[in-house]
Amino acid sequence: MDLDWDDLRIFLAVARGESLSAAGRVLKRDPATVGRRVSRLEEVVGAPLFARSPQGYGLTDAGQRLLAHAEEAEQAVTRGAEALAGTTGGLSGQVRIGAPDGCANFLLPQVCAQIAAEHPEIELQIVALPRVINLSKREADLAIAVSPPATGRLTVQKITDYHLHLVAARLYLKEHGPVETLADLEGRPIVGYIPDMIFDKELDYLSEIGADRVTLGSNSVSVQLGMLREGGGLGIAHDFALPFARNLRKVLTDEVSLTRSFYLVRHAGDARIERMSRVADMLMSGLKAEVARLEGLT
Repeated sequence: MDLDWDDLRIFLAVARGESLSAAGRVLKRDPATVGRRVSRLEEVVGAPLFARSPQGYGLTDAGQRLLAHAEEAEQAVTRGAEALAGTTGGLSGQVRIGAPDGCANFLLPQVCAQIAAEHPEIELQIVALPRVINLSKREADLAIAVSPPATGRLTVQKITDYHLHLVAARLYLKEHGPVETLADLEGRPIVGYIPDMIFDKELDYLSEIGADRVTLGSNSVSVQLGMLREGGGLGIAHDFALPFARNLRKVLTDEVSLTRSFYLVRHAGDARIERMSRVADMLMSGLKAEVARLEGLT
């Protein structure tokens, strides 16, 4: 059985996008053309690769088996292209990095700017989403996570610990009185995540301060920080974000001190792609240094 790489590339796009239209946008092809190519590939392999439904295209058992081989072919093509490009010491090509918005807003811009300055031909894209990045659908090439995934053919490396504390705006504390004990939190407005939109258990901070409700909520760390800066109440904030919000002050630092971790997640097979491995190494060292630098400013 001869499989054409272009057909496999189309198969991967449909598998990841779960629809012909999504695959067409990625491939810059008409969805009808994508559908015909999928049907042709199914004829070649002699089995349906997708289960069609109003919800989209889901992989059949045969499709699941082909997926792993198609991804291996994709990685081989990428490695071959890099080998033909030669080894100049510089990096080129596109790398998409997915991250929760706290990391994406306050850490990754500095780190990625430094990588780009050292490697002008690289194209780095930051995808900031208030949810877990789906690597299997290639929403990103590399992902930053706050807890290591338990499933999937993935490589997971711990990057660094980071710290969080209870904070409030100085003007809020001046107008509403100091917070000197946990009992002083009773009746105070709390800023935090919308409870039913917390996408990782590590982000559930309410139990840390004994709060049972959020007065001002958002699924975005940046929006929460804005609410706190405007005197909306008290809330948990990343130490590395506080240099960007100079009017916020830590309170109850002995009673409320949280430690969490960042992890770098990528497809296991991508470890053999030099560009991905080098960018991953630079991301890890850069993020670790940037967390230490910003936390040191607080």
